[in-house]
Formats: sequence, C-alpha cells, structure tokens
Amino acid sequence: MRILVLQASPNEDGLTATMAKEAMEGAKAAGAETELVHLKTMKLEACLACDDGWGRCRRESLCVIEDDLEAVRTKMSDADGIVLSTPVYFGEAAEVVKNFFDRLRRCERAGPADPRVEGKWVLGIAAAGGGGGGGPSCLTVMERYWAHMGLAIFDQMIVTRRSRDYMLAAAREAGETFVKYVQEQMQG
Repeated sequence: MRILVLQASPNEDGLTATMAKEAMEGAKAAGAETELVHLKTMKLEACLACDDGWGRCRRESLCVIEDDLEAVRTKMSDADGIVLSTPVYFGEAAEVVKNFFDRLRRCERAGPADPRVEGKWVLGIAAAGGGGGGGPSCLTVMERYWAHMGLAIFDQMIVTRRSRDYMLAAAREAGETFVKYVQEQMQG
C-alpha cells in the first residue's frame, strides 16, 4: 500500500505541513509506505493554453512544459491513495495546487484516454488561517478538480488555528483510516 502526500505550503513548519505530516504518520501506522512531496519546492509552471488552448495535452496526454509535472503525475499514478494538504488563500487552494491541477486535468482528461490517476482515492485537507471561512469554498474547488480527473474522495477536512490541536489528532486518525479503507476497496 502506497500513499502519496502532497503538501502545498511554502511554510514547512506551519499548519498545512503539520496536518500533512500527521496524516502521513497515521498512514504509516496502518502499514502504508508513504512519500511526502512539497509541491512548492517543485518546478510547476502555469498552463500555457498552447495551440489555441489545446496542444500536446489533447493529442498525447502530455504537456509541452518541461518541468516536474510528469514526475509528480507518475508518483500519483504509482500510489494507491493521495493526501493533499493545501493552505487556503482567498477561499481557494494555493496557487501551486491550482497550476498543477489545471495542467494535470488536461493531460488526464483531454487527451487520447491515458488517465493515470483515475480511480485513486484522495483525502483533502484545507488549512485555513485566520477565521477559516475560506475552507469550505477551497474544498468545493478541489472537489471539482478531483471530479475532472476521476479521483474518488475519501474525506475532506478543514483545519484552522483555533481547531489545530484536535484536528492534528483527527488528521492522524484520518490517515490511518484512509489506508484501511483504500485496502478494503482494492480487495473488492
């Protein structure tokens, strides 16, 4: 069982990163092999909308931009489940997440049927600083991205600075339960 944890915050010690690490520890406790990818440290450019908006992604399910998109896509493909922990900015996911998923969904769905992440289970975590009011809208946007790529939602969590202490325990338990659930789904 392999779980890929995508963490999108530039602050590797902040709320978003801490939640990702707790979910990962829970997955490890359930026996999963885990890998943490800091999306902010990856080279992930914005979509160029080449060839009148549809380029190589439509023809070959690949992007013309030579950066880390394919490496992360391959990691997602090789995983049995994916955890995404993103900070909430203006009621949405971090820009690096949106750039990545804008391009990934084109390669996954617009091309000649080469979906690599379709059917993967996902656990989403929205870390909303401040009052946390943007958490629900962030997860709504993420749910749309996941649907475009055929990802199956296990759960979605919102954490704020006020709820941090008890949500850390919840993230660990969610990671553990996520692994068990995905294993059950894989068995039939």
